[in-house]
Amino acid sequence: MQLSKASSTMSEWRECRLGEVLDVHHGWAFKGEHFAEAGELIVLTPGNFNELGGFKPKSGTEKFYRGTFPDRFLLPRGAVVVAMTEQAHGLLGSSATIPEEGRYLHNQRIGLLEVTNAEALDLRFSYHLMNTPHVRRQIQATSTGSKVRHTAPARIRDVSVALPPIATQQAAASALDAIDTLVENNLRRVEVLEGIARTIYREWFVRFRYPGRQVAPLSECALGSVPAGWEVSTLAAIADITMGQSPRSEYYNDEGLGRPFHQGVTDFGSHFPVTTKWCTVEGRTAIAGDILVSVRAPVGRINIADVDMTIGRGLSAIRARDGRQALLLGQLREVFAEEDSLGNDGAIFKSLGKAELASLRVVVPPPDVADAANTMLAANRDMIRGLVQAATRLTSLRDLLLPRLVTGQTLDLSAGFDGPYEEAIA
Repeated sequence: MQLSKASSTMSEWRECRLGEVLDVHHGWAFKGEHFAEAGELIVLTPGNFNELGGFKPKSGTEKFYRGTFPDRFLLPRGAVVVAMTEQAHGLLGSSATIPEEGRYLHNQRIGLLEVTNAEALDLRFSYHLMNTPHVRRQIQATSTGSKVRHTAPARIRDVSVALPPIATQQAAASALDAIDTLVENNLRRVEVLEGIARTIYREWFVRFRYPGRQVAPLSECALGSVPAGWEVSTLAAIADITMGQSPRSEYYNDEGLGRPFHQGVTDFGSHFPVTTKWCTVEGRTAIAGDILVSVRAPVGRINIADVDMTIGRGLSAIRARDGRQALLLGQLREVFAEEDSLGNDGAIFKSLGKAELASLRVVVPPPDVADAANTMLAANRDMIRGLVQAATRLTSLRDLLLPRLVTGQTLDLSAGFDGPYEEAIA
């Protein structure tokens, strides 16, 4: 894919407010008493949006609805919606496309885009346009709220944009859609692999249905019943724990100077943190492959360090002493199955000190079982890493293209796909 100056000149671009070409509609206040754990209809929430744009299935945490509602709040496939509440950092203004017909309900915290001038704005282009830094910055700048930021239809309609001719919009949207499809395919495969890893761990180490197990009585221990010969130990006995410590803020920068720095979960991704800040002085270090666990609210959120980095006081870095890092990841995910709660006793923590973290109890299987499980989980982890890295490269390519939509450059589709595009999907 090559970039060239748009065939349309900037004089053909139209500068306007979004309200001149589209409208934004509030959703409906669905009644809590009609929410259910299962059903046919799902209430859309800000949790259904990716921070950089795109629809995010909630995979088991959906809000199903069984009550009555006005028909206009059942969203059609292809509808473009916008998050008007910042439920997670960077989420405000993110747009998504409804993936199924007659499945998702338009909640009041979500804005629905309606193109009112089809000669000036293409709906698919509007989805990508909403996710450009130019538009997102304006939405964030006019937001309200101290802890949780909000926007409103009127503020979105007041955003200033520059629109190319419709043909240019449609060509750009088609190319960006192709990239998004590849990203979504990769992330769906990641979800499948994650499910497999969870199933393997829980089958082997929670239900104790591991290959080669002989029928034998279970022994009672601090964590319940475990097979004979298994142990319950502390995290400190099986892993090295590094607690983060934050250098003074004058040593931080966003110019790539020094070592990547992560203070807490702000820049956590689905698996690996995204670096937006660096630090020029030495500090507490996580090395590539370490498991990063947040020790301040939300306690227990997990990522993996993909490079050596400096960590602040909101994080700990954990490494298995026996080299079984993939198995340790499974153990920690089980311990922190629910954020801000620990283990089977349901104890709730808003922060964890090193002593508390070190004393966490984990089940330790015999070496042969541990080796077999670690081999399987490591292969699964490596496949996930490859897919996430490919999706990240594709997302970076998309993010390079998005700003060009508002600066007078677009895609030369006649040149075909080559160069960085093919590197991203390799």
